[in-house]
Amino acid sequence: MRRLRATPALRALVRETRLSPADFILPLFIRPGKGERRPIGSMPGHFQYSVDEAVKAAKEAAKAGVPGVILFGIPERKDPLARGAYAADGIVQKAAAALKAALPGLLVMADLCFCEYTDHGHCGVLKGRAVDNDATLALAAKAAVSQARAGADVIAPSGMMDGQVAAIRA
Repeated sequence: MRRLRATPALRALVRETRLSPADFILPLFIRPGKGERRPIGSMPGHFQYSVDEAVKAAKEAAKAGVPGVILFGIPERKDPLARGAYAADGIVQKAAAALKAALPGLLVMADLCFCEYTDHGHCGVLKGRAVDNDATLALAAKAAVSQARAGADVIAPSGMMDGQVAAIRA
């Protein structure tokens, strides 16, 4: 017998990679409205969902064996301080709460970045013409708490801010 096939443990270690629905999470892009399911042109097969439609999509994914989702917010209004990212009634918070109510066992992850929430498109709030890292960290911590209170099991920081993980965990 060949060296890497001598035992079941060795065979399992070097076997081909096998993926199943249980190895994935579904990205859900959440927008305001009701009954909304808009195609994303740059991402064939993906959609912007209103909360009610996101729940339907998550139910379908869960039925197929996908254990979780990650939420990306597309707020109705943007402002310099990214208020929609940390508002208790923000779009991601609404979706997290609705998903947990409909599917209590679903793993709900929430993206945490301000670029979609700011009117200037940066990952942080500005002070003059520069990103104010410290002010952004305080708001990121506030957003993480808001998302967790709404039902998010995992906060996924994706903004390019120095020290954001430490600030969120504090």
